[in-house]
Amino acid sequence: MEKSKRDFLKVSGLCALGLGVLPLAKGIAAGNAPQVMQNPEALKGQQWAMVVDMKKCWEKGKEGCKDCLDACHKVHNVPTIEDPQEEIKWIWTEHYENTFPGLGNPYTNEKLKGKPFIVLCNHCSNPPCVRVCPTQATFKRADGITMMDYHRCIGCRFCMAGCPFGARSFNFREPREYIKDLNYKYPGRERGVVEKCSFCDERLAVGQLPACVESCKVGALVFGDQTDPKSPVRKLLDTNFTIRRKTELGTEPNVYYII
Repeated sequence: MEKSKRDFLKVSGLCALGLGVLPLAKGIAAGNAPQVMQNPEALKGQQWAMVVDMKKCWEKGKEGCKDCLDACHKVHNVPTIEDPQEEIKWIWTEHYENTFPGLGNPYTNEKLKGKPFIVLCNHCSNPPCVRVCPTQATFKRADGITMMDYHRCIGCRFCMAGCPFGARSFNFREPREYIKDLNYKYPGRERGVVEKCSFCDERLAVGQLPACVESCKVGALVFGDQTDPKSPVRKLLDTNFTIRRKTELGTEPNVYYII
C-alpha cells in the first residue's frame, strides 16, 4: 500500500509539473518567448558612429591630452601592461603615418606628419572579425556595434588576424593583477580572451554617452546615430570633409576623422 501511495504521488507531481510547463512551451513554440525589458532611458540608434575632430584635439595646450584614454580604460578595467607585446588597449594614439598608411603623398601637409591620432575599434559595417570568429564570440548588434562575448571566446585570435586596424588585444596575463582601481560595475576578463572597445554599450543601455566622449573637455569626440539627420554626428558629416581608415579594404568603418 505504501509503495502504491508513493507511486501515485510521483505521478501526480509529474502531471502537475507538465501542466505548469505546457503554457510556457506553447508560448515559446508560438514565438512568444520571454523578452528582456529594456531601460526606457537607453539610447537607441540604427547605426552608431563617432566623429573625431582632430583639429580640436590638437588645439594649443591640448595635444598630448589623455583624458579620453584614461576614462575609457578606468571604466572598463583595462589593465596597464607596459610590455608593448602584451599591452591591452581599447583606445589609444597612433601617428598619422600609421593611422592612414598609403593616404599621404610627397606633398602632404607637414603639420600632419607625426601627429597623434585617436584610434579605437571602427565598428565596421562589414567587419571581417565577425566572419572569422568560429564561436560567434564576436558578433554585430542591430545598432551596428561590434561586440565581444568573453564567455564564448576561446582565445584562437582569428579575430585579431582578421582586423586590419589592430583594434583587439589578447590577455596573455591575468588582467586583474595589472589594475589599480577595479571598477566592480563592469565585468572583468580572464587570461586567454580577446577584448576591445564596445562603444560603451553598457552606458548606452542607461542613457549615457561613451566614457571617452563624456570626458573630452574640448568636444573633439562626438557620438551618435549617423542615420538620423538630426544627430550631432550626422550634422558634422554633412558640414565637414572627413576621412576614414583603410576604406579601400571595404570594411566600411564607422569612425570618422576631421583633419
